[in-house]
Amino acid sequence: MEELTHYIDGKRVKGASGRFSDVFNPATGEVQARVPLATKAELDAAVAVAAEAQKGWAATNPQRRARVMMKFGQLINDHMDELAELVSREHGKTLPDGRGDVQRGLEVVEVCMGAPHMLKGEFTDDGGPGIDLYSMRQPLGVVAGITPFNFPAMIPLWKMAPALACGNAMILKPSERCPSTALRLVELIEEAGLPKGVLQVVNGDKEAVDAILDNETIQAVGFVGSTPIAQYIYGRAATNGKRAQCFGGAKNHMIVMPDADLDKAADALVGAGYGAAGERCMAISVAVPVGEKTADALVERLVPRIEKLKVGPYTAGADVDYGPVITKQAEERIRGLIDSGVDQGAELLVDGRDFRLQGYETGFFIGPSLFDRVTPDMDIYKEEIFGPVLSQVRAESYEDALRLTMDNPYGNGTAIFTSDGDTARDFAHRVNVGMVGINFPIPVPLSYHTFGGWKKSAFGDLNQYGPDAFRFYTRTKTVTERWFSGIKEGGEFHFKQMD
Repeated sequence: MEELTHYIDGKRVKGASGRFSDVFNPATGEVQARVPLATKAELDAAVAVAAEAQKGWAATNPQRRARVMMKFGQLINDHMDELAELVSREHGKTLPDGRGDVQRGLEVVEVCMGAPHMLKGEFTDDGGPGIDLYSMRQPLGVVAGITPFNFPAMIPLWKMAPALACGNAMILKPSERCPSTALRLVELIEEAGLPKGVLQVVNGDKEAVDAILDNETIQAVGFVGSTPIAQYIYGRAATNGKRAQCFGGAKNHMIVMPDADLDKAADALVGAGYGAAGERCMAISVAVPVGEKTADALVERLVPRIEKLKVGPYTAGADVDYGPVITKQAEERIRGLIDSGVDQGAELLVDGRDFRLQGYETGFFIGPSLFDRVTPDMDIYKEEIFGPVLSQVRAESYEDALRLTMDNPYGNGTAIFTSDGDTARDFAHRVNVGMVGINFPIPVPLSYHTFGGWKKSAFGDLNQYGPDAFRFYTRTKTVTERWFSGIKEGGEFHFKQMD
């Protein structure tokens, strides 16, 4: 069995704690590797190395740092198939989805190639008599990224690329369920020219997370995961004086208006609801058709599409629609929530609980499920299922559908399908959700915009990637300067008013 490592000071380093976590092949249910879980002492030692390495990296001008990003981007492209295989092997998602995982992270790297422009400060000439003012963006020092299992390449790249482009060093703690992709990425970025020690990968569990939050050298923490953990990390980080951007769970609604193209809406719901086995924070998990006629017509289109979905391991070919979920515990939790939906009175139109794949009976597979006539008091509506389950909640009117979306405690993403521009514009302006799609089911913004939810989906005032990332990973310093044109006698002991 493979024993994975940390990555410290430019090399793979074995764990010293004696504690390990199993890394499964979700398709077979077998343990394929084990990953060491760091102690506080190991984490603190990695931070000390990073702090020393960061000094030279911060002194490297932004253009040279951008050149490292350029080379890194090329290496990611060159190793795309290898990285996608690492993602799929440990997460279980299909190879095309694995490539998409890497690609969406690469796009953030590409934006960071423009770091010199993003790091420009501001200048005011003659703010007063002979007085100029200017600001500069400077790196924070050592920062940390704590990333989830569901995007083993994309979210680490979302964190590391802007943090490093800004001149920081980073401690990256990937999910212990999918650690191999992060370990390979740090090797590639060092091959691209990043000095050793600037990016460290420290594997671990809550002990390592708490060590990150309590370490005085670490100045900022970025996290993606569940809402309870996001809230915990944000609170502890803030108490310790750190910046924090913490992204949590979601319950994304897609409103389908009577004037929508229902075939396109059904296709969008199937892709957005079941892709990656529903293990996406931007997955559409709630369809909200407006009117009984719309709801009935939508169901007629959804059921045959869902029943045709092909579920299997990533090795089964490019026509597999989605693979297993991440763990046996996740599979059992999803089945339990489907049971609760039946018990609480929802109509289960497609039942994926009894799905079994020949030759992979011990894998963590679950078939697609579709509920109709779900109500907001049911557990399948209130909880983030994070599995291949789509719930339909019928709304009587547009206002009812909008209210349902706005009353939900989560606010990551939402969408509306309609042919009416006035309705779409009203929805985009009024809905209290961070990312909105109009005839677009998964509205993840392009990398030169910015990604972030509202309400209980996000904690902190700055989003991921795009301009916000450069603000988050730098401090602004403002200088007021005056150069005397002649010799001035005496001193002044009061504030001189500007003319």
